[in-house]
Amino acid sequence: MKRSSIKLLVLYIALISLSVVFLMPFLWMVTTALKGSEDEIFTYPPDIIPKSFHFENFKRVWELYPWLTFLNNTLIIAVLSTVGVVISSSMAAFAFAVLRFRGRDKLFILVISTMMIPYYTTLIPQYILFAKLGWIDTLKPLWVPAFFGSAYFIFLLRQFFKSIPVELYEAARIDGASIFQTFYKIYFPLARPAVITVIILHFMAAWSDFFGPLIYLQSEEKYTLVLGLNSFRGMYYTSWHYLMAATIMVVTPMIVVFLIGQKKIIGGITISGMKS
Repeated sequence: MKRSSIKLLVLYIALISLSVVFLMPFLWMVTTALKGSEDEIFTYPPDIIPKSFHFENFKRVWELYPWLTFLNNTLIIAVLSTVGVVISSSMAAFAFAVLRFRGRDKLFILVISTMMIPYYTTLIPQYILFAKLGWIDTLKPLWVPAFFGSAYFIFLLRQFFKSIPVELYEAARIDGASIFQTFYKIYFPLARPAVITVIILHFMAAWSDFFGPLIYLQSEEKYTLVLGLNSFRGMYYTSWHYLMAATIMVVTPMIVVFLIGQKKIIGGITISGMKS
């Protein structure tokens, strides 16, 4: 066997071993959700495969808590904030990449520098602002700010727009297209890989956000899935099979989204490049 083949075999063995290690917590969560009692969960040595599969645990969890309400709230936040961040960030990125105006590069550096500001330093001013607007215990603080853009996504999309030949912009302008028409008819469609990356990354972040809903939401009917899961944990802390079943219900959509979109994420970030 060639040395290169041996190295490749060792690499695959190492990757498979690491995959098994990282998958063990998820496997334990699934098997725990399908067990029927606490005694079965805490047996020693532990049983990886349940003696009998109790799929009714998922139905019981669904009946115990208003998960449909939480799902509706989560979808509203995730969808609206994703739409907002795509629209605002892509337009800002187009301006920084293509348009020429005084102080453009300095303004871009200022926008990027906001990424270094810790989230917690702006938390109190934001809370005061939203309180004065009467938005506390509403979903608005969790999706409206997305319409003002994201520094990271502006940077990502700008890098992609910079890779598009400027001659396309000049030709469109010569043909009589406005700046906005040039953006949404030429640049935005060409930026599809990067836009899909932004959609997937932000949707996943909005879906799994815990701290934001914890700060701004007070009524149970306004809870998101993650916040509802935390509340459910407090109510049924000892019912581990129910808790694991609820956790699977919350995280499975994100796992599916990631598995479907992982190639788009890698491709979008790779294509964006690092052109300055």
